[in-house]
Amino acid sequence: MQLQTKKKYYTIEEYLQLEETAEYKNEYRNGEIIPMVGGITNHNKIAGNFYKRFPLTINNQDYEVYIESVRLWLYEHNFYTYPDLMVIKGEPIYHGTGQSNITNPQIIVEVLSKSTQGYDRGEKFQYYRSLKSFQEYILIDQYNYSVEQYIKQSYNQWSLNFYTEETAILKLSCVPWEISLQDLYQRVNFELTEE
Repeated sequence: MQLQTKKKYYTIEEYLQLEETAEYKNEYRNGEIIPMVGGITNHNKIAGNFYKRFPLTINNQDYEVYIESVRLWLYEHNFYTYPDLMVIKGEPIYHGTGQSNITNPQIIVEVLSKSTQGYDRGEKFQYYRSLKSFQEYILIDQYNYSVEQYIKQSYNQWSLNFYTEETAILKLSCVPWEISLQDLYQRVNFELTEE
């Protein structure tokens, strides 16, 4: 006879309380708490390179950039997650009473790992597309020069650009800003592949 284990489901309040003292970050997906995979140093360097080079003021418009520790709330999917980077035009719109959960990123950046790349391109991108503010999705490979840029064209239509040369320049669509892949991958060691 096989024993069946019952999944434990959590309320949003329980999840947020557990997350305050958790040693590692967790996603919340419709009642389930899913541990997030940790990254290697290349992951951190790439996200940091984007973060420190993105200006907070462009053409007299203010932007906020958040890296890894600010949660994103997606109401339509009952889903909390921690994107690697989020860019918000103007002021953040918060979910709840604190300043930990935002709802209005214009750009989301994810650094791909071997264990998460399918999820980041598939189900997670589907969740992100439910946000009205979301206009651009940048996926950065941490193992070689490779960036995918998804640009919203209309409600359910996105275009895709690939950047695969060290000399390529990633030009954002919804913000007049660019970064070379050389700068994006500065000090990244492609021989490091362990996770």
